[in-house]
Amino acid sequence: MNHDREIMRKLATFGIVLCLAAGFGGVIDAHLSRQKNNKDAKPLVPVTGLISDKGKFRILLDGHEIGNEEFEISPSGSNWMARGSTIAHAPGGGDIKASGQLTLGPDGTPLHYDWTAQTQKKGSGAVEFENGTAKSAIDLGGKSPFLQNFTFSSPRIAVLDNNLYFQYAVLAVLYDWKVGGKQVFPVLIPQDMTPGSISVESIGPQQVESAKYDALRVTSTDLEILLYLDAGHRLMRVDVPSSKATIERR
Repeated sequence: MNHDREIMRKLATFGIVLCLAAGFGGVIDAHLSRQKNNKDAKPLVPVTGLISDKGKFRILLDGHEIGNEEFEISPSGSNWMARGSTIAHAPGGGDIKASGQLTLGPDGTPLHYDWTAQTQKKGSGAVEFENGTAKSAIDLGGKSPFLQNFTFSSPRIAVLDNNLYFQYAVLAVLYDWKVGGKQVFPVLIPQDMTPGSISVESIGPQQVESAKYDALRVTSTDLEILLYLDAGHRLMRVDVPSSKATIERR
């Protein structure tokens, strides 16, 4: 399976349902090998760009509002907490509910993640991050949760879960704006237990309607997501051109 392509497909689709399979298995291998050989990729170094933020995004598909997400990013002792909850209605499908709570170190490195999701069925899970290993568990109501460990080349893992868009604000923090250029990150979709990698690149100031933003392009082999941030690097808008989807701050 091409994990990069699968990750971006899932992130770009709004009719996502909780994966009820036993899990995908495996870890990043060829993707991380490509990362090491990618001459355009910059080395990832710690940054401290986390800022307190709180708000609501509305979720648009082809110009029609289908849901919203409330989120908050705030200090929690010596660490940070990023949390959000989404309610949406998938076109041609049912309601989607998702929530996630991500504990981060001062440099944006994930420490712990809890999530719940509900479509026709309900699921929940948790991930414990330690020295580049993500220890994942999913509870789908069976006798015992499904467990899977994933090993990455770096502890600075991007958590980009289904239907939770506040996590792109954290991704923008992981990106080293001073270094610039194309930077490659390991990534995990906890609800699907799917690992992979993505590249993030600054494309400079961009005009969107009446506003001007700093923009990041998030890409895999054949898909892209555009992140738009204000002067304080708060996430204001996410565009997925291929699916005509937009997430914008109210």
